[in-house]
Amino acid sequence: MTDTNIDPQTSAFENEASFGDYIALLKPRVMSLVVFTALVGLVVAPVPVHPFVAAVSILFIAIGGGASGALNMWYDSDIDTIMKRTKGRPIPAGKITRGEAFGFGIALSAFACVLLGLASNFVAAGLLAFTIFFYAVVYTIWLKRSTPQNIVIGGAAGAFPPMIGWAVATGGVSVESVLLFMIIFMWTPPHFWALALFMNDDYTKAGVPMLPVTHGRRATRNHIFGYTLALAPFALGAAFTSIGGLFYLVVSVALNAWFIIGAYGLWRRADDAAADDNYKDERKFFKFSLLYLFLHFGALLVEAALKSNDLYGAITWP
Repeated sequence: MTDTNIDPQTSAFENEASFGDYIALLKPRVMSLVVFTALVGLVVAPVPVHPFVAAVSILFIAIGGGASGALNMWYDSDIDTIMKRTKGRPIPAGKITRGEAFGFGIALSAFACVLLGLASNFVAAGLLAFTIFFYAVVYTIWLKRSTPQNIVIGGAAGAFPPMIGWAVATGGVSVESVLLFMIIFMWTPPHFWALALFMNDDYTKAGVPMLPVTHGRRATRNHIFGYTLALAPFALGAAFTSIGGLFYLVVSVALNAWFIIGAYGLWRRADDAAADDNYKDERKFFKFSLLYLFLHFGALLVEAALKSNDLYGAITWP
């Protein structure tokens, strides 16, 4: 029997966006990585920053990162509806319209860039504006659906935050900030290709030309191994700059050895074996890649603390 007493306004109210839906639009998991790496770039820079300026700068960088996420969800809402991993996002779920997401993203972008410029300097603000543009336009609109190298080039968007943090402190760019950029830039392809290996069906249905879709799993594993090897010199190289040191070097050697061994294990796997165990090793490699990046940047924070307190004592490090 149909209940004729259902209030249509109540049904409409259930579909209204909540505060949490707007937070979800900002991709908080991605934003947390943006905040952390930007904070590291700011803290390890050689110029001290007033705590209040540092706090508001990180806040505006976080808002800018969230704005990028909103614009990404605005453009990708059609494929988000198809993919299992993304169909619960606010736009496919009917909580927020595409127009609302677009307006929200544009407004937050302008707000974050202008206020970051006023709070710190306009070099940092310009880098933030370019990062938002790169992620929303270059990666999301242009590269993502047009080339299997989407994540290679587009990964630059996620690599800029530590450079922005460094620029907040110094007002410029240096070898150290470029190395921080390169660590994330080279880390991004093996990280996302590992995800693409066990989410291949989703990308195939959505028509996104991720490397496993266009070139197969074997080629993807080859690329993961190659990029993991190429990443190591940049990660280890940071130890021999002003932001590195003995502690960071030990951590980086261990992490890169572990990462390379994991990538080699993926490279050796047969497709049938991977499918039989639901891509267990691919999932483990993906999860470890997150730990790899976090521990590298965490080690740089420890180095900054050791140097600021002169805990190395008589140890001389270049």
